[in-house]
Amino acid sequence: MTTVGATLGTLAVMSVGLAPASSADDIQSQQWYLDAMNAQGLWKVSTGKGISVAVVDTGVNPDTHSLKGQVLPGVDATGTTGDETDDYAGHGTSMAELIAGTGRGGGLKGVAPGAKIIPIRTVLLGIGKKGEEQGDTSAKAIRAAADSDAKIINMSFGTYSEDEGELEAVQYAQSKGKLLIAAVGNAADIAKNYIGYPAKYPGVVGVSAINENGEVAKFSQDGAYVDLASPGVDVPTWCDKALKSYCAQSNGTSQAAAITSGAAALIWAAHPKWTANQVLRVMIDTAGRDWPKSTPSRYLGYGTIRPAQVLLKGKGDPGPADVDPVSNKKTPGVSAGTGTSPSASTSSQPPKSSSGGLTSAAGSSSTSSGDNTLWVVLGAAAAVVVIGGGGFAVFRARRGN
Repeated sequence: MTTVGATLGTLAVMSVGLAPASSADDIQSQQWYLDAMNAQGLWKVSTGKGISVAVVDTGVNPDTHSLKGQVLPGVDATGTTGDETDDYAGHGTSMAELIAGTGRGGGLKGVAPGAKIIPIRTVLLGIGKKGEEQGDTSAKAIRAAADSDAKIINMSFGTYSEDEGELEAVQYAQSKGKLLIAAVGNAADIAKNYIGYPAKYPGVVGVSAINENGEVAKFSQDGAYVDLASPGVDVPTWCDKALKSYCAQSNGTSQAAAITSGAAALIWAAHPKWTANQVLRVMIDTAGRDWPKSTPSRYLGYGTIRPAQVLLKGKGDPGPADVDPVSNKKTPGVSAGTGTSPSASTSSQPPKSSSGGLTSAAGSSSTSSGDNTLWVVLGAAAAVVVIGGGGFAVFRARRGN
């Protein structure tokens, strides 16, 4: 078990840099990525209706203007006071709004406003009550999400080391046909050798953060476990657990993961017979990049998400239903016919080590002024990558050690 603390080795939410917006009424004008993705065009084809996303996080408050009617019953895996609707940090509510918020009352508009949220509350160390023991709550939470009706599991948190119980929970969720999406971490500028879990586990889609110009965020972790890149700089969230005001200059791979989950919900709703493997495969096929798909970038993975390429242009080959597009191996328990197996086994190989504590994808909490929060990854070539309706200048670097 791990004691709650505010260290790098704790389970933390992945959001950095908070600056209050002038008012909730104009927060939607700060959601620059919706225009870049051509959200209005996407919503004419799909809103994510029929898809539920499990948000494994600090809890989700269902009573914000943007989330009223959007939140389904969930699970509290913390064993503490309250339930899954008691958000003890505001982070989970923010992620839920970024995924499926309706925008009512001047609130955040989600990428998939027709989708539903299933809140799974877990203990995110560093923001939980000191003295509590985190134990295996993340593994319990992931299993609860796997047993829910959610097709997508959003995990905007992370840890610096692998955990056997958490890995087995991830494997169980994958065998149940879930699409697992996680933030890769926000410690790149303070800990070069940091590796983020659960993003690094096989079967989990690791998402890094880019800004409005397509530049990789300075804080965004890099490595072979980065699969996709998504907007994560100046993406508004609630400022704190009081849920009284939004912060426009909020940064983190948490937001990047949530936006990716929303994009996946749009695609899956438009193609309900696809499996998680097929949804991910078309996202990889259509991702914006100027390097070979066979050599993913350690900063951007297979590239920047571009749901418009799938929904508006019909691009992307879904391929086999039961083959993981990253490992090219068959997904245990997933049928080519149905995509899921309710009685899936959890007997996969455990990680080599199960020591270490958990952290969240929020990273540090320093205020962002825009002066040194970003970096440009310089590679052999640069190209403009279109996410949807807008151009993103992406500087690539090939995958390395």
